[in-house]
Amino acid sequence: MNNLTTWINKKGLGSVALLAVLLLVVFPLALDIFRLNLVGKYLTYGFVALGLVMVWGYGGILSLGQGVFFGLGGYAMAMFLKLEASDPITTKIQSTPGIPDFMDWNQLTALPLWWKPFEHLPFALIAVIAIPTLLAFIISYAMFKRRVGGVYFAIITQAVALILTVLIIGQQGYTGGVNGMTDLKTLLGWDIRTDSAKYILYYLCSAVLLGSVLLCLWIQKSKLGTLLLAMRDKEDRVRFSGYDVASFKVFVFCLAAALSGIGGALFTLQVGFMSPSFVGIVPSIEMVIYAAVGGRMSLVGAVYGTLLVNFGKTYFSESFPDLWLFLMAALFIGVTMAFPDGLAGVWSQKVVPWWKRKQAQRLAIQRAVKADAALDASDAPATTANTALSGHVSGQAA
Repeated sequence: MNNLTTWINKKGLGSVALLAVLLLVVFPLALDIFRLNLVGKYLTYGFVALGLVMVWGYGGILSLGQGVFFGLGGYAMAMFLKLEASDPITTKIQSTPGIPDFMDWNQLTALPLWWKPFEHLPFALIAVIAIPTLLAFIISYAMFKRRVGGVYFAIITQAVALILTVLIIGQQGYTGGVNGMTDLKTLLGWDIRTDSAKYILYYLCSAVLLGSVLLCLWIQKSKLGTLLLAMRDKEDRVRFSGYDVASFKVFVFCLAAALSGIGGALFTLQVGFMSPSFVGIVPSIEMVIYAAVGGRMSLVGAVYGTLLVNFGKTYFSESFPDLWLFLMAALFIGVTMAFPDGLAGVWSQKVVPWWKRKQAQRLAIQRAVKADAALDASDAPATTANTALSGHVSGQAA
C-alpha cells in the first residue's frame, strides 16, 4: 500500500486518484439515480473542458466553438440510435415506415444515402471521433498555416458554431431541425432508459473521462507538452528553433475536438436526445467558463469546474427560477475576479501552502516533544545515582 501511495505521489496522480474515488465511489453511494444521471450529464461536458485545457491553457488557442464538436459527436451517435428506433414495425403508422419520424413529417420517402452508414454501430463510433476531428483539422490547418490566431481565431470558431446551428435547424428533414433527434430508446436492443442502464452509462462515462485525463496528463509531461507551453509563451522563438508551430496547433486543436466528440456521444446516450441547442455560440461560451472556473491549466480542476458550474446552474434554476441567470453570472464573475487561476489556483496557492505550514508546525511540535523526552531520559540516571549516593552517605553517618 505504501509503495502504491509513493508511486502515485511520484507521478503526480494524487489529484486524479482523489477524483476517481469521488466519481466511482462517493457519488454513486451518496446520490439517487436521478441526481447521479445529472452528474453523468455534467461529466460529458468535462470532456470539452479537458480539451480546452489542452488547446487554451497549454496551446494558448482560445476556441469559442467547442460546442460544434460536442454536437457533431452527439449527432453521430444520435443518428445510429434514431435509426434503431425507426424500424418498420415501430414506424408502421408513418406514411413511409422505416425512416425517422421527422423525415416522414417533412415528406421524405426514403432514407438519405449519407444516413445509411449510421445503421452500423462501429461506423457510428468511428464517426463520433472522426467527424469532429476532420472538421477541426480543416479549420485549424486553413487558419494556422496562414498564422491566423488570437482573437481572430476565436471569432472564426464562433462563426462556425453559428453556421452549423443555422444549417442543422434549416435542414429539418435531415437533422430534426430545432427539436433535434429525440425518443432515443435502445442501443443494440439494450434499453438505455432503465436505472441499471443509467448506472452502467455513468460508470462508463466516468471511466472514459478518467482515461482522457490520464492521456492528456501524459501529453503534458511529454516533450510535446513542453513545446506547447513554449509555443504559447514564445511562439516566434519556437518557430525560429526549427519547429513547425502550425502542426502543433493543428494537433492540439484536433485532440480537443476528438475529446469533445466523445463527450457529445456519451451525452446522447445518457440523456436520450441531441439538439442544436448544444451546438451554438452560447453553449460553446459556457464550456469555456467550465475551464476558466476550474483553472485553464489544470485537467482535474477543469472537471471540478464543470461539476461546480453545472451544479450551480441546476440548483439556482430549481431554487430561484426567476433569478438563476443573474446568480450564475455572479458566480462566474466572482470566481474569476477572486480566483483568476480558478479552483486549481485556490488549491495550489492557498490550500497546499496552508497544509504544508500545518504539517511543518506539527513536525516541529513532535520534534520538541521527542527532544524533551530524550532530555528527561538522560537526566534520569544521574538523578538515580545522586539519590543512591545520598542514601549511602546517610547510612555511614548513622
